Amino acid sequence: MNNITYLIYILSFIIGSILGLVLSYKKYTAPFVTEKIDIIALVMAIIGWVLALNSQLLAAIISPIITITIGIFLIAIVLGMRPGYGRYETVLGFVISATIWVGTVIL
Repeated sequence: MNNITYLIYILSFIIGSILGLVLSYKKYTAPFVTEKIDIIALVMAIIGWVLALNSQLLAAIISPIITITIGIFLIAIVLGMRPGYGRYETVLGFVISATIWVGTVIL
């Protein structure tokens, strides 16, 4: 990988974090949520982590640079949500993606 690829990943994360913060402040009025999982954020986290960690599974169809960039963007949206939101979704997305990765390595 060259420096341009890293720049693309960093820009994707920064733009996703800013977008996640803006969207979460518009969507949620309460300052902090407990034990509530947002389905849309969960789906974005799962798709993002699967694309970022399992990009080689899709390498025959689409370039890993594109899948990782999209995955980082989706992860950053969920991670960039206002404080107290998006933490359960991020953990669940990572666990599901890691399970898929381990399953492909073992098989």
